Amino acid sequence: MFAMHTSMKTCLIVGALALTAATAADKEFRTIFDGTTGAGWLLCDKKPLPKGNVQADGLNPHGTGSYLVVHETKVADFVLDFDYKLSKGCNSGVFIRVSDLSDPVNTGIEVALDDTTGTGMHDPGALYDLVAPKENAQKPAGEWNHMTITAKGPKIAVVLNDARVSTIDLDEWNEPGKRPDGSSHKFSNVAIGKLPRTGYFGFQDHGSDCWFKNIKIKDPD
Repeated sequence: MFAMHTSMKTCLIVGALALTAATAADKEFRTIFDGTTGAGWLLCDKKPLPKGNVQADGLNPHGTGSYLVVHETKVADFVLDFDYKLSKGCNSGVFIRVSDLSDPVNTGIEVALDDTTGTGMHDPGALYDLVAPKENAQKPAGEWNHMTITAKGPKIAVVLNDARVSTIDLDEWNEPGKRPDGSSHKFSNVAIGKLPRTGYFGFQDHGSDCWFKNIKIKDPD
């Protein structure tokens, strides 16, 4: 009986410690979209996010008339954590370190979010046209996904639904239009590794509904 009580107490203590650690880790994150207001979110022309794009399912960039909906704060190193859901056939993305909102495609890096099932350069979790995902870990359209993007110095990593799907070391990308292996990418005038490492982050409207919620950010470890 004593041994049983001791074992139960040990389990309770271990469980409490694990819960405390998880709570502490979660507290490091700062919520930047709570589902009720678009405060802090901007269009590419710096106008505030329209109220109509804060919807029951979350922040929807479609219909804003802006290529991106971005957070007002520029960041360099960060961990960005969020849930997203795509409509059928949706093509969207997460842009990070965008230095010029009038030209996000050539001054930032995109993590692809597309309603596709492949593992190509434009499929979910890819660093768009730069690095293909190791696997397609995205759920079907209409289901919620969880993504974490970590940027620390030259290194960027993407985790989709608990799978580490893509990574890049920007210090290896020094020739315009070329990957480190010598193959060509579409950004022919851009040396990806020489892009500014501070900028805006946000979500793309490419013509279809998509929703983002539980958006949080923190400094990397």
